[in-house]
Amino acid sequence: MLRSFAVGYERFCRVVLMIAVTHVAFLVHTLMGVVVIGLFPSISATYTTYRTWWLDEDHSWSIRQTWTVFHRAWKDELAGANRFGWPQALLWLLLMFDYRVVNFHDAGTLGYASAGVLLIGMVFYGLFCSLSWAMRANFNESGWWIVRMTLQMVIARPLCSLCLTVLVILTVCAWMTWPGLVPAFGVALPVFFVMMIVGKFGKIPGMVRPTEDDKPRLRLQTTGTADK
Repeated sequence: MLRSFAVGYERFCRVVLMIAVTHVAFLVHTLMGVVVIGLFPSISATYTTYRTWWLDEDHSWSIRQTWTVFHRAWKDELAGANRFGWPQALLWLLLMFDYRVVNFHDAGTLGYASAGVLLIGMVFYGLFCSLSWAMRANFNESGWWIVRMTLQMVIARPLCSLCLTVLVILTVCAWMTWPGLVPAFGVALPVFFVMMIVGKFGKIPGMVRPTEDDKPRLRLQTTGTADK
């Protein structure tokens, strides 16, 4: 029992270290791109790093391995991530401006109703954005293709969408309750959970890992094929 606890605790610490290194890499590479150019490639590289880690058989990544995967992904996404991310950011600014206008100005019952609708819309837009970057990290397709597939995934994978919606709400609440989480882990922590949810419940081709129960069966099938 103590051995199992020690192994589990070591794995947990390695995951925390990987998330912490990813957060530092996110900050450094964002500044390398003077924020305007480096922000969205850093977001994309964070998703790609976690996807690579998720699919790797060995989850005991070193600091160097995490940094190397992040840096390569960041360089590859300097142009594409900005084309994909800036339209999303502009829509975010528009939604937040509208929410501020209707929420902090006395517009009567209609104003409160509009604020509620906008708040729900922002939650679902957060769901869409988080899932779209995960899809983009997994598929090398155009931005419009990613948008269409993300919208289909929101409908076709209700459990995944529900978990991501809860995660978006919990992330905002946690950041407001414990502001220290933002400088400590930034977006690296919620993105990690996004990729874990997508990997578990998204059933996306290219991100489905065989479970421990499936591995013996896969080995048996491979052996049987070889014998034939």
